[in-house]
Amino acid sequence: MQRLPAWPDLHAMFRRLLIAMLIGILAALAVSLFRHAMLLLEWLFLSNNSGSLVNAANSLVWWRRLLTPALGGLAAGALLWGWQRHTRQRPHAPTDYMEALETGDGKFDYGASLVKSLASLLVVVSGSAIGREGAMVLLAALAASWFAQRFTPKSEWKLWVACGAAAGMASAYHAPLAGSLFIAEILFGTLMLASLGPVVVAAVVALLSTQLLNGDAALLYKVDAIAHVTPAEYGLIIATGLLAGLCGPLFIWLFGVVHQQFVRLHLSPPWQLALGGLIVGLLSLLTPAVWGNGYSTVQGYLLAPPVLSVIAGVFICKLLAVLVSSGSGAPGGVFTPTLFVGLAVGMLFANLCGLLMPENTQMVVLMGLTGMATLLAATTHAPIMSTLMICEMTGQYTLLPGLLMACVVASVLSRTLRKDSIYRQHTAEDR
Repeated sequence: MQRLPAWPDLHAMFRRLLIAMLIGILAALAVSLFRHAMLLLEWLFLSNNSGSLVNAANSLVWWRRLLTPALGGLAAGALLWGWQRHTRQRPHAPTDYMEALETGDGKFDYGASLVKSLASLLVVVSGSAIGREGAMVLLAALAASWFAQRFTPKSEWKLWVACGAAAGMASAYHAPLAGSLFIAEILFGTLMLASLGPVVVAAVVALLSTQLLNGDAALLYKVDAIAHVTPAEYGLIIATGLLAGLCGPLFIWLFGVVHQQFVRLHLSPPWQLALGGLIVGLLSLLTPAVWGNGYSTVQGYLLAPPVLSVIAGVFICKLLAVLVSSGSGAPGGVFTPTLFVGLAVGMLFANLCGLLMPENTQMVVLMGLTGMATLLAATTHAPIMSTLMICEMTGQYTLLPGLLMACVVASVLSRTLRKDSIYRQHTAEDR
């Protein structure tokens, strides 16, 4: 019989689990703070209390819909530019949790990171097509780093930053397992498998704390239950994985191309972000759905998939908005916008397949969910995380076997065509 670990080992284990729980609570509070600040600013400046930027855009007159993203970009760019002028040099400590885990010792440039988060808040509430969750995860990692530097030895700082990032993902997306695997898969080699326990605990506690703060335990996306998957649908799921494996590298390449075009303009940060916001404003005159990170549009499409022409039109406009928002340097994440692009690719593919076989709403939703998971896998090279993310956000665990196969196919094909994931590319560009 295997003996129990000695008391010092048990003491260290319980100490780590306790710290992980505290970091989970801190991460949930950080995410909640950002979310409430965003809702407050939307109410003050957009007279919107629905929580949906698409609804806010719909309620604005055309000239405000056009100019609001540009003004938000201008304000965010001025804030970043002013901070750079104030510091007079590039900070030695990282301002991104990926960089802090890969190259640093877990320390952040707190001032620069907070300014970056505030700038992200400004572009998010003004309608820029960028993910708000990136700033949420950054704030959660910052809170974990702050706590770790005061109460833990330096050798553990990276572990607690990883716990904070995973907890931030869990709190933002209601997906603790996927948040944990996000750290384990994308930063493979930085953390040992033995460190995954505290990461999971921090993520779960963050989710529970978020549910307590929000007063409910609802799924992030509401989807009509898919009872079973037919053999033909399994074939389509795998085909979608192949399609996403081709689209993923193209998507990443487009990010780089658009960013380089903005760089060649040699604009200062305020005008560069303002230009990106103006382009988003122009696109929003065609469809208000380009505002925001795409969450409300994804939710609407999952409950009532539109016709092919509507999906195609919104897809083109939203894709352009995401590319110019990120390419102009707007601080924020691309995780949730990638989910929308994947949903659209999957639903467009389903509509095209509907020309050859009987089409039904369940098949379109199924392909949309598959597109979300597989494009995420193709751009992050993290198939297990991507599979669990979609299952946890929607509660559709019936799809787990098919999505796992499709995500592995998408990830392997994408990695074959392009070595770097979207996170590796962004880290390289920031250095």
